[in-house]
Amino acid sequence: MKNLQYKKITLILFFSITASVAIILNGCKASEKITTKSGAQLWAENCQRCHNTPSPSTFSHDQWETIGMHMQSRGLITNAERDKIVAFLKQ
Repeated sequence: MKNLQYKKITLILFFSITASVAIILNGCKASEKITTKSGAQLWAENCQRCHNTPSPSTFSHDQWETIGMHMQSRGLITNAERDKIVAFLKQ
């Protein structure tokens, strides 16, 4: 009986660890895809999905920084994505 319980616990632990590793590796692949994208691509994918975006010349560099901080929380983007988008808009 104890041997059977041990096997069950071992199998559950094995599958839990395997699933965790798979999830982590998949997350890393998604992060790699984001890091290869330009600020213009991220801007188009993230900002334009919810509203018409203004021309980059519409706001000053300081205003784009503030807008980037505000929209980061609304658009659920990372710091790296926000930085790339804001850098693109400031060009």
